[in-house]
Amino acid sequence: MKPIVNFSLKSVLQYVVVFLLCITSNQVFSQIYEPVKWSTSVEKISETEYNLIATAIIESEWHIYSQNVEPGGPIPTTFYFTENETFSLVGKVIEEEGHTKQDETFNMKVKSFDKRAKFEQQVKVKEGTKKVEGSVEFMVCKDTRCLPPTEVDLVFDLTKAKKVKKKVENKSEDEKSKKGLLAIFFIAFLSGFAALLTPCVFPMIPMTVSFFTKQSKNKSQGIRNAIIYGISIVVIYVVLGSIVTGAFGADSLNALSTNVWFNLIFFFLLVVFAVSFLGAFELTLPSSWGTKIDAQADRGGLVGIFFMALALAIVSFSCTGPIVGTLLVESASKGGIAPIIGMLGFSMAIALPFTLFAIFPGWMNSLPKSGGWLNTVKVVLGFLELALAFKFLSNADLVLQLHFLEREVFLAIWIAIFGTLALYLFGKIRLPHDSPLTHISVGRLSLGLISLSFTIYMLPGLWGAPLNLISAFPPAQHYSESPYGVGYQKASTVVALEGNDSHAGLPDGAHLMPPHNILAFNDYDKGLAYAKEVNKPVLIDFTGHACVNCRKMEQNVWAKDKVLSVLKNEVVLISLYVDDKRALEENEVVESKLRPGKKLRYIGQKWSELQTIKYKTNSQPYYVLMDTNEENLIDPVAYTPDVDEYYNWLQEGVTSFK
Repeated sequence: MKPIVNFSLKSVLQYVVVFLLCITSNQVFSQIYEPVKWSTSVEKISETEYNLIATAIIESEWHIYSQNVEPGGPIPTTFYFTENETFSLVGKVIEEEGHTKQDETFNMKVKSFDKRAKFEQQVKVKEGTKKVEGSVEFMVCKDTRCLPPTEVDLVFDLTKAKKVKKKVENKSEDEKSKKGLLAIFFIAFLSGFAALLTPCVFPMIPMTVSFFTKQSKNKSQGIRNAIIYGISIVVIYVVLGSIVTGAFGADSLNALSTNVWFNLIFFFLLVVFAVSFLGAFELTLPSSWGTKIDAQADRGGLVGIFFMALALAIVSFSCTGPIVGTLLVESASKGGIAPIIGMLGFSMAIALPFTLFAIFPGWMNSLPKSGGWLNTVKVVLGFLELALAFKFLSNADLVLQLHFLEREVFLAIWIAIFGTLALYLFGKIRLPHDSPLTHISVGRLSLGLISLSFTIYMLPGLWGAPLNLISAFPPAQHYSESPYGVGYQKASTVVALEGNDSHAGLPDGAHLMPPHNILAFNDYDKGLAYAKEVNKPVLIDFTGHACVNCRKMEQNVWAKDKVLSVLKNEVVLISLYVDDKRALEENEVVESKLRPGKKLRYIGQKWSELQTIKYKTNSQPYYVLMDTNEENLIDPVAYTPDVDEYYNWLQEGVTSFK
């Protein structure tokens, strides 16, 4: 059952050391002593896939060693399986974390296991196979002595396997979803506070509080009415979020983030909102709506309080409407219940001050007086809305690959917007509703300096700087007039490899991804064929032209030296863009398996369906490491911003391939 072993001088010396240790510790080889007991169990993943589990129970003070031990150290724990027609191994044996410490016996740091050690080996079996046999060779030691290496036969009974689900990255996807919703809530909450500081909302706080204090017969009734008023505000906005969720559906992420028309509509909406905030005009709802709502508010009781909250939402629409619209646009593009979470955060920030000031009216004495600073807040929000609008226009350009709004153009627009904002905050520019500025406050000066610093920070981006702080917003570095930086000349070796303005000399279907010259394929079959030719594992990168987190990974993780080395030298990268709108060749147009009756007409649809069917997920980025037989070497991962974590994942997969 054990494979043929080629003895080397180093391995012979290793066994001699173990032999001497056993002699000096007065252990007799024929003596029966077993401080380690092995047991086996099996998990059933599918009809043909099983997870074999070998567990060692180790007596106190004894320990066994890892599978990976440096030469000259103890005998590693080694598993032997003789593959035949009934089963084949999938990947390598996986061991528990264990602990690494200085081993005095061998005078080196070694990973070992105390009390218990668990090892797992995945196998693929032929239908009807009832058992898999193997063996384990291990060495057990104390601090003062070691027993000779022992081999134990292992039998895995597949008929007693416990059914389990195949390992997928659902946990990481769930965590990612929770983090995304938490971010939406936090941003919406801050946006709600920003809306409070606008001319339409801030002056209404003392008016509303005064109403509650005068209309309530006693303090307890006033507190109750204030709480109901706050809850009513939350309910109104959450209902609005629910309507948006129902309209867009729970699975709108890819549709909204990559759909050209949605992105263009959002761009024009945000530009309109921005121009309104800058003072060109005011967005207002029909005055008849407010009149009817006010009439209902006069009814009193719970109904009257609810309509008072509705009146606040309508009266303040000219200021809150653009903020709410922006939040709904952003959260709807995240899909699921994000619009509801967004409106919950926004409404809580709006409702909280009204409720608290109604409960503690004395606090109003500490509020700043209304004035020109309220319009300044509104204008600043207008500049931010304008900057955000161009992100949606960029998405449309990226999906269509028009190269109209390349990286340099996008950055030039943002530099102009934030530079103008700095001039406005310094008092060099006045807009229609601004009051005369006799002096600059400390807060305004601070915001101006921040805006100016940000503008200066973006300037080197025009010459190829990565700008990691805003990597989620501008187009990627390779979507640029000068992907290597203005005036930068590529190394002669790269030029020679690429040829003049072509990819001559590269494998069929390959290109060099700037600015780091990673050899990449955008076609699955061509990339796989090349991987077989060079005998390297495949890294499938499910990505998108308009994918924010994909750009973050490429710019902040892939660009790091140790990760970049793996991508360039140890794997074959296949980047599949799920939002690629180029038409498929006529012979490639097939019926969708997910939507029977519909045809797959675009390249992106082909890759999106492949990801959904094979890996049961449709979010990007999504990374798969597989061998040339298209078997996964390690569980796929999604967005992984931690460089060390992503590098370790790559290394584990590459090691499994080797």
